[in-house]
Amino acid sequence: MDEITILQAEVLKTLASPRRIEILHELARGPIEVGRLAEAIGASQPNVSQHLAVLRNAGIVEAVRDGREVRYGLVDPDVMVACGLMRTVLERRLTRLGEVAANAGSTSPAPAWAAPEAALVATVSNRSASR
Repeated sequence: MDEITILQAEVLKTLASPRRIEILHELARGPIEVGRLAEAIGASQPNVSQHLAVLRNAGIVEAVRDGREVRYGLVDPDVMVACGLMRTVLERRLTRLGEVAANAGSTSPAPAWAAPEAALVATVSNRSASR
């Protein structure tokens, strides 16, 4: 296995947290202090600091001192391109699953990949309905 594949897996492991992805979306707006970031996402400052440390160790965010303040920002804004691409892939997947669910009453069987993901569609639908 090559080194870039190993690094890719490590970064993806780091991004496997909804809170960290939420932090990245806030940082995409521009550098921000921990306290303001915590307030913006409705989390405690210690919790956000822990997530920022993990993201820093992975090389995804950086801390920049501005006088007495430390602001965090994205090292490479293309990380948001990657996140956006994955979001698009997932939206298309959910659309396909929704189509399968809508056609469940038809005589043609659902594709094999659809069965294990039915719970995902139900979860997303329930979350959307409760907002």
